[in-house]
This record gives sequence, structure tokens and C-alpha cells, in this order.
Amino acid sequence: MARGTRRDSTSGPSQRVLRVGELIRHALAEMLTRGDVHDPALEGHMITVPEVRMTADLKLATVYVMPLGGRDTKEVVAALERNKRFLRGEIARRVNLKFAPEIRFRADERFDEAERIEKLLRTPEVQRDLGPRKDDDGHE
Repeated sequence: MARGTRRDSTSGPSQRVLRVGELIRHALAEMLTRGDVHDPALEGHMITVPEVRMTADLKLATVYVMPLGGRDTKEVVAALERNKRFLRGEIARRVNLKFAPEIRFRADERFDEAERIEKLLRTPEVQRDLGPRKDDDGHE
């Protein structure tokens, strides 16, 4: 791709955007594991950071988090939001970027969605439709 040309928006994020998101994810996961964020709402919680999505200009990082067991999710996200200034400064120190991105935290709802789909697939209606088909003579 020639320099200065725009990528097709349907091709997804660039390698650089994905790499920066992964670097930020690792830095945040390490900080949370080590207990660098001192907030009562975070104490006693193991927090996973399954994904960080970056905007194409690398100015905004959306961090998806999930407390282990899925309990107190709203409180954990609120605590991380309260501490995002500290976290942004630490990311700037740990990840070599020209500018530290703004950070926003979101609960990772993929687990809930996967569970909902799993339940739906187990319903009798879906099981009936997924069962072996019989031809006109009654044979499978």
C-alpha cells in the first residue's frame, strides 16, 4: 500500500492498531494483577482484560473488563473509570507511544451473549429443527 493512501474501512483494523491495543491490554492486566490500582471496590477481585479496541488514530482505547465470576461488574467498571487518569499515566510510562490514549472501560458482555445463545440452542424448538431429517418415505 502506497504511503498516504487510505485503507478500505471494511478491511478491519491495521496491524499497528491491533498491536498497540494488545500492548495496552498487557500493561493494564499486569497493573491489575499486581494491585497497582488502590481502590476499595477493586480489592478482592481478579479482573480479566480480554480485549482493548483502539480507534484508528490511536487516541481512544476502549478496554473491556470482566471480574472473575462476573460479580460486581458495575462497581468494578466504575472503580476503573474513577482511576483512569492514573491508569492512563501508567500506560504512557509502560507503552512507548507518542500520545497516551484516552481510556474508557466497558464490561465485556461476550460471556453473557454466548450463554444466551447456548440456552437458545438447547430449547426444544431448536433441537427439533437440528435433529435428523426424514425424507418423504419416513427414512433418515
